[in-house]
Amino acid sequence: MPIEIEVADTQVHLKVDRADVMRLARDVLLKENRPVASISIAIVDNATIHSLNLKHLGHDWPTDVITFPLSSSEEPALAGEVVVSAEMAVATALELRGEPHRELALYLVHGLLHLCGYDDSDDASSGAMKRRQEELLESVAGAWRAEK
Repeated sequence: MPIEIEVADTQVHLKVDRADVMRLARDVLLKENRPVASISIAIVDNATIHSLNLKHLGHDWPTDVITFPLSSSEEPALAGEVVVSAEMAVATALELRGEPHRELALYLVHGLLHLCGYDDSDDASSGAMKRRQEELLESVAGAWRAEK
């Protein structure tokens, strides 16, 4: 089984090219040595991710990314879902004077790293995860661009 990626985009806040999202995800998985994977990516608005955050995690607020592992990170075939908020990416980029697509790419990379077994629950693991995020963004974010 090769890398299989499905992308659903149900939001209206940021135009994205699904092929670029798939390419970014595939590049991250390959760089993480995960050549066999089935990943679903949903690009949503704040209301949707807020609802998922409340239902599944008990947090009553919108967030940037939520991951749903469907396999253990130790299994040879990785499976999972990544939900990212494009609305949050736009708002955060505006606040930080950044680029919304790069912010969304950050959320996607972060979620994929969680599926691959990275953890950010303490300072040491959080630092390692952030360093890996930045390395990956530098090397694969060129695949990301706005839909024209």
